Amino acid sequence: MRLMVSGGGTGGHVYPILTVLEAVKQRMDAAGEDLQVLYVGGAENIEANLADREGIPFEAIAVGGLRGLPSSTMLRNGLKLARGLMQSMSIMRRYRPDVLFVTGGYVCAPVVTAAWVRGCPALLYLPDIQPGLAVRTLAHLVKEIAVSFEASRAYLPAGKVVVTGYPVRGSLQRRTKSVARENLGLSQDEPVLLVFGGSRGAHSINVAVAEILTSLVGACEVLHVCGADDLEWLSDLRQGMSSAQRSRYRIYGYLHEEMGDAMAAADLAIARAGAATMGEFPAVGLPAILVPYPYSGRHQEPNADYLVAQGAAVKLDNGLLQEHLWPTVRELLGDSRCLFAMADRAHGLFVSNAADRIAMEITRLAGRKSLAGWGVVA
Repeated sequence: MRLMVSGGGTGGHVYPILTVLEAVKQRMDAAGEDLQVLYVGGAENIEANLADREGIPFEAIAVGGLRGLPSSTMLRNGLKLARGLMQSMSIMRRYRPDVLFVTGGYVCAPVVTAAWVRGCPALLYLPDIQPGLAVRTLAHLVKEIAVSFEASRAYLPAGKVVVTGYPVRGSLQRRTKSVARENLGLSQDEPVLLVFGGSRGAHSINVAVAEILTSLVGACEVLHVCGADDLEWLSDLRQGMSSAQRSRYRIYGYLHEEMGDAMAAADLAIARAGAATMGEFPAVGLPAILVPYPYSGRHQEPNADYLVAQGAAVKLDNGLLQEHLWPTVRELLGDSRCLFAMADRAHGLFVSNAADRIAMEITRLAGRKSLAGWGVVA
């Protein structure tokens, strides 16, 4: 089977692809069939780096966003997308995929359009509750749409939606809190706070955490995944702390394999409400203080609202972060019964076989009916 995949810009779009690819490969291996994969994405986006780390063949196309940008930038990016479409058409003719799997973002627009023109069936996975502009547009060109939660049906074409859950990396599912803390050299008894602004970091969260850092390290051990842009000044801030305080504050620009340990080790997270938050926090039962990104269509707001409604998170407004962050952290860390209940509700949202459900749909669309029912647990 020849499979083409696309999606990127953030880890929340890339990691589901990598997880589903593992499930597809398991199906193909069990059936004694060969699987060929090609990843198509932006050359300077996170997907190029992660595909290379996984040894997945990658081809770059011209990409660019259109929402919330100056008209001159939109014009340039529109020309990029037109070039990306021509490149995608060329890749489609050369690679001849049996099926396309995409996870959203503007990088997918040229690829899905080319697949539609060429008659290649496509499966689109929506990791967020509410689709953005690209997904709403592309939904009419794909054969099927997989979603994490039932609530997403209301935003998408009737008859195309299948609820699968969020495909979480198997390595993340197998971690325990005690082992994760041992791996990271953390105390087994102290509260642990994870600060995570997404694969690119979140400057407003980083600034708010820096303002209350002395209070935070007095109350808990802190794992801070800050993004590359803010790593230098936050590292300088850490150097100015006492040795005792530094031992309780770990800072990272980005985490790959260790991110699973960081999530499993934590009692509470401060995070954006991106796609990965929706799947990976429930997988480890991690309660969260969510600070939705206030721009780019505010598409993280429905994600945060959903987890809050389920009792798995609380939400803070980005503009009021510095005022309310420390009181909220202090209150939650001081109420173990509340944290336990939030963790239990978060874990109740987790679907353990989501990747295999999506893999089943991919093989079915590719015409591999003999593989479509293999190994799925309802």
